[in-house]
Amino acid sequence: MKFTLKSQLGAFALLFVLFSCEDSGRENPLGAYETGVLILNEGAFGANDGEIFHFDPVSGALKQNVFELENARPFAGLLEDVVEADGRLYLVANTGKVEIVNAGDFKSRGAVVGDLDQPRSLEAVEGKLFISDYGPYDASYNTPDSYVAVVTGLDGGTVKKKIAVSNKPEDLYVSGNFVLVAGSEEGKVELIDARTESVILSLDVKGQPVQFFEKGGDLWLYSFDSEKVYFQSFRMDNFALKSLKEVSLPSATSRMTIGSGNRIYILTSSGWPEYRDAVAIVNFNDNSVTPTWKTGSGFYGIGFDPERQELYVANSKGFQGNGEFVIYSEQGTELRKMEVGRGPSGFSF
Repeated sequence: MKFTLKSQLGAFALLFVLFSCEDSGRENPLGAYETGVLILNEGAFGANDGEIFHFDPVSGALKQNVFELENARPFAGLLEDVVEADGRLYLVANTGKVEIVNAGDFKSRGAVVGDLDQPRSLEAVEGKLFISDYGPYDASYNTPDSYVAVVTGLDGGTVKKKIAVSNKPEDLYVSGNFVLVAGSEEGKVELIDARTESVILSLDVKGQPVQFFEKGGDLWLYSFDSEKVYFQSFRMDNFALKSLKEVSLPSATSRMTIGSGNRIYILTSSGWPEYRDAVAIVNFNDNSVTPTWKTGSGFYGIGFDPERQELYVANSKGFQGNGEFVIYSEQGTELRKMEVGRGPSGFSF
């Protein structure tokens, strides 16, 4: 699972401020969930008990099961991503639905249900929703019919079209009227024209592309393979590849976050049978690597609070009951540890 909360990471940050402004200049208090940290708990397969928790880093208060609390019904899905757009939060469940809530109070605004298979992420543009989806498994558990679903209207509804893309699309990124799609299995980035709802360009990229992010005024793509990680930037006038950074980092995963300065934090995992996990730091300037800044087992998500300069690391505890998250200073000091829900996998600040 990936939790980007767009507007970075590629992700959106819920800013630690007290007020927001309308065009009229009047200041309105932010909603209860527009400050602090949102914690995505993916949930366990079969139980479909994914949920959002809210954490206040100042008081230390943790509010559980926010969706159920505010809507008097369980979320009932496996959470894959949460995306912010136009005052809405889109809760993407890879069990085949998207729930839409107000960013401030988490009250339901609508949903996309039916005719989705395994949605992964979402972007809003041109008054439409574009949802990356693995598509159904075939008899060999492959996904040859992956697509980007199109829904008219920002508050959900039915799928009007499925745009065929390369296998296992992950992150999306909007630039003007275009949607970039990271095709993880075939190593492609595809460009969709949101007006015509069609793929107009396909680029081959290094590794398995999973996440777009902005840094230094450029759009970058993070991808990985068994031995290296790759950072590829794009020209925004024609979307051609602009530059490539290759960094040796065996056992990298799809989980990464942008830290302060030139730091990029990446989770690595040896996988079965050792299950040795680590937080690695890549210096984006000189490509140097600290491969084992933190080590452990069960690392499942990562996020960086740019306001407080703190790193959050989620641990699934092997999905044997609830997971936890740990907060570290940039110097590596453990600041706080808290139990959360099942399969914590991402953060929004």
